[in-house]
Amino acid sequence: MTGYRKLQHVLDARPSSDGDGVKIRRVAGREAMRLMDPFLLLDEIRSEDGADYIGGFPPHPHRGFETITYMLDGAMRHKDHLGNEGVIAAGDVQWMTAGRGVIHSEMPEQEDGLLHGFQLWLNLPARDKMQPPAYQEFASAQIPVLELAGGGRVKVIAGELAQDDAVVRGPVTPGATNAVYLDIGLPPGGHWEWPVDPQARVMLMVFQGATDILNDGQMGIYGPGDGLAITASEAGVRALLLAGTPLEERISQYGPFVMNTPEEIEQAIRDYNEGRLVA
Repeated sequence: MTGYRKLQHVLDARPSSDGDGVKIRRVAGREAMRLMDPFLLLDEIRSEDGADYIGGFPPHPHRGFETITYMLDGAMRHKDHLGNEGVIAAGDVQWMTAGRGVIHSEMPEQEDGLLHGFQLWLNLPARDKMQPPAYQEFASAQIPVLELAGGGRVKVIAGELAQDDAVVRGPVTPGATNAVYLDIGLPPGGHWEWPVDPQARVMLMVFQGATDILNDGQMGIYGPGDGLAITASEAGVRALLLAGTPLEERISQYGPFVMNTPEEIEQAIRDYNEGRLVA
């Protein structure tokens, strides 16, 4: 590694709600989508009060991108129009490619107690937006974890890490965006360095503790370089590391649809209203 990436932007997750009144923390918005390319949005659900999430996310459509749901605590049940149904619990991941259209629901499998997880939206290139929808689900036991020498750990959901002449790959095969999705935990004062594809956009979302430059609820977006260095605060840190090749295409987004032009958004709305979105 010859050049470590420097922090360029900090995005603050803000309280919001979605679905049937589910309380979340959200990193999103027009400016965020430009800065996060190829990623679009990141939501965090974290509450022990069932009233904050019991309404869940009743059936709703998507077109033009991928959704990645990662659970840390509690459980959610997924159903979609393709007949897929399953429960993702602590440590599990669901990777759904909406493509030309999916109608699905995500409902809590509990009425109270800690529910903690993330949903990430990952854009698709224009050529792939109307591909057939696809669905992948991975149990926690299928997702490799690297134990670091200093006491930390890295869970490899997508992408790969090299360690001691071995390469550890996440269960998800990255598409055109070469997406990397890591769950990193470092002890107080812990330090970790990662060689980065110079072409990738790299960001770090802190959701517990802090680094020396980012606090809980902040996403840092890093500039160019071929290496990333993360140092935990005295409280330690837990964070999601996201990386991917920017698409550098136009983004037109309306609710659950992400396309390249307003005309394509209007077509998605017509298709949904006329029952053709998933035809």
